[in-house]
Amino acid sequence: MKQPLKKIIPQPLWQFSRDTFDSIKRIPELPVAYLHPWRRESMRRLAELKDIHKGQRAFIIGNGPSLKQTDLTKLKNEFTFGMNRIYLLFPELGFTTTYFCAINDLVIEQFAGDILALPMPKFLAWRSHPHFSSTLPLSNIPTFVYTSYTSPRFAQNVTGRVWEGATVTTLALQLAFHMGFEKVILIGVDHNFTSKGDANKVVVSDGDDPNHVSPDYFGKGVKWQLPDLDTSEVGYIMAYEAYRKAGREIVDATIGGKLTVFPKVDYNSLF
Repeated sequence: MKQPLKKIIPQPLWQFSRDTFDSIKRIPELPVAYLHPWRRESMRRLAELKDIHKGQRAFIIGNGPSLKQTDLTKLKNEFTFGMNRIYLLFPELGFTTTYFCAINDLVIEQFAGDILALPMPKFLAWRSHPHFSSTLPLSNIPTFVYTSYTSPRFAQNVTGRVWEGATVTTLALQLAFHMGFEKVILIGVDHNFTSKGDANKVVVSDGDDPNHVSPDYFGKGVKWQLPDLDTSEVGYIMAYEAYRKAGREIVDATIGGKLTVFPKVDYNSLF
C-alpha cells in the first residue's frame, strides 16, 4: 500500500508546498477582496482602529457553558468582544458587547439577519458578504475581514489577510492586538465539547445544545461544525507568543476551562 504524500514529504517542505498552493489559489479572489467598495470601506475602518485602545484591557467572551457560572454583570463597563450567537444573552445581561465577531460560514448563513441587526461594530469574514443585500449603504455594512483557513500566521495588522485558526476566538485575539489592547482576558473559552466527531464535520442539531451557554445556541435543526481543537491551539500559541513579544499578555479566566495555553487567573480577582 502506498503511503500518503504527506507522510513521505518532510513536514517543512509539505507546509511550504501547501502555503504556496494556497497563495496561488487565492490569486483570483484578491482583486475583489481588496478593491470591492465594501472591502475598501472595511479596510478604512480597520486602519482607523489601529491602536485606539492602547494600554487598555479587553475581555473576549467565548460561548461555553462555563458562562453560566460567570458573573457577566461585572463586564458592563469593560471593553468586550462577543462572538457568534452571544447576542442571545444580551436581553438577560441588559447590555451588549463592545464588539462582535463571526467567521463561521454556517453561523453567518443561518443568522445573517440577527447579526446585521446588532448595534455594535461587527467584524465578519469577507467571504460571507453575499449573505447581505448588495443594496446596503456603506454606513450599514459590517466590517469585513479577509480571513483564510490555511497558512498559519498571527496578523498584528488586520487590514490584510488574517488566519482563522479554526475558531473565531483567534480572529478576536488578532483584532484586540490590532486595536492596541495591552491585556486580554478570555472567559467562556471552555475548549471542551460534549459532542464528539471528526473536526469540522457539519452536523445538524437534533435538540437542545449542550456545548454552549444557551440550549438555543445551536438548537434543533441548526447546522454547525464540530470543533477543531488541535488547530485552535496552534492559533492560541501563536497569539500567546505575539502578545508576549510585544510586552502584552493574554490570560484565561474561564471557570473550569480545559485550555492550557494561557496563564490561568481567577475571574473575580480582576475586579
